[in-house]
Amino acid sequence: MGDDLFEGMPAHGARRRAQLAGGAARMREPVRDQIELRAVDIDSLIGQDHAVRVIWSYVEGLDLSALEDRIKAREHRPGHPPISPRLLLALWLYANSDGVGSARALERLCGSHDVYRWLCGGVSVNYHTLSDFRVGCADLLDRLLCEHLAALADAGLVSLDSLAQDGVRVRASAGAASFGRAATLDRHLSIAEAVVDQLKHEVDARSDASTRRIEAARQRAARERGERVRAA
Repeated sequence: MGDDLFEGMPAHGARRRAQLAGGAARMREPVRDQIELRAVDIDSLIGQDHAVRVIWSYVEGLDLSALEDRIKAREHRPGHPPISPRLLLALWLYANSDGVGSARALERLCGSHDVYRWLCGGVSVNYHTLSDFRVGCADLLDRLLCEHLAALADAGLVSLDSLAQDGVRVRASAGAASFGRAATLDRHLSIAEAVVDQLKHEVDARSDASTRRIEAARQRAARERGERVRAA
């Protein structure tokens, strides 16, 4: 699902990074085929057709060498490996598509929500790291988040209207061609920009809005688990 959703995005520079004189960066990457104490491999936490798999595939295809080249932990050198920027980006992308903008709220989801636990793949995250990444890479993340949410909305995987229901001001698409393809994409991008701007202000807040969205996410997860049980 979604193989052509983000067609044209640049491939990440794994080969180039492997050739760096200082050695390849050492990072904590998600490992989803590991077995947890509850005897369930992480990859089975979500269905094969879940939208989060599309998001991860999208992030895997991005060139994040500008971020990964900053990592000081290298092969054959001391230093604690940081969390992969690719994972942090994926977490924020999915969180925003879920209407979650608070780093504290996202931290809680990573420990309690199966979809976020699948994304983490056993890597523990805290709100300080999530907040620092969101603020420190704001320009890149704002652009990717807007483009991503607009693309997901165009594919019918995210309802931007529901994300923008809390009084978000959106630039209107005017003219008789408002039902055209270009106008639809423009409207999706306009709403996505407004949603991302709103959620960005919640990053370091103990947001009641994000708490409400967390509860909605938990209810969705419960429904999804029930559907998988009935389908088994």
